[in-house]
Amino acid sequence: MNEPHRGRQTREGIRIHEVADFSGMHKAGRLAAQILDEIADHVFVGQTTGALDALIEDKVNAAGAKSATIGYKGYRHASCISVNHVVCHGIPGDKMLKDGDILNIDVTVIVDGWFGDTSRMYVAGKLSRKAERLIDVTHDALMKGIEAVRPGNTFGDIGHAIQNYVEAQRMSVVRDFCGHGLGRVFHAPPNVLHYGRPGSGPRLEEGMFFTIEPMVNLGRPETKVLADDWTAVTRDKSLSAQFEHSVGVTASGAEIFTLSPAGLFHPTWGRAQN
Repeated sequence: MNEPHRGRQTREGIRIHEVADFSGMHKAGRLAAQILDEIADHVFVGQTTGALDALIEDKVNAAGAKSATIGYKGYRHASCISVNHVVCHGIPGDKMLKDGDILNIDVTVIVDGWFGDTSRMYVAGKLSRKAERLIDVTHDALMKGIEAVRPGNTFGDIGHAIQNYVEAQRMSVVRDFCGHGLGRVFHAPPNVLHYGRPGSGPRLEEGMFFTIEPMVNLGRPETKVLADDWTAVTRDKSLSAQFEHSVGVTASGAEIFTLSPAGLFHPTWGRAQN
């Protein structure tokens, strides 16, 4: 059973957590990241996203944790797997991965009542140059957003850092989806936009927990949701990529809860180590 929330809330409804709460988020975040590490060797040409999801569910259960997505608003899977022009919320299924496919795998686990939420990119087979550049820009945009996290800055500063970097690379930031607060709940205030004006939005305070998860398109930023009411795709069918970390605001900056234990957060690093 979840313990009641401690700490306080800002006027925008953003929870300020206590120092002791960081350890719970680290434990949940580490498990989510570890599962994504372990799934890397199972991403290959001919593999199905449904098989990857089944492996993820087995690993969540083996760890004695719970999947946050199974049963969430009727969703039936332990992950979202978004391939090529799918921006986010791709539903695992029977379709086989082809050579050169890029995919985002997004996993959220619940450990002792705390939610660990992270996603990263993978590639099946040979990575094209344009897809590699998209993945690099998206990863670096996430890290620039995290660099903007410190008490006294605003959520607009995070969004601006991401948007400014991405658009300088002649790519676009998706505006239809955003990061979110979390902790002992899956989704909570604030909405963490990946675009914005410096100095705008709520001010960051020590003890805030939230995700930063920019989605970047090679083409235009517009998306549409398919008839399944989950899968979001680029309207122009351009490639899309996403990376996500869960972070906590500390006295001096950001603490990342979802660091890869094996150093496999970026797919090219993964290939170098295999």
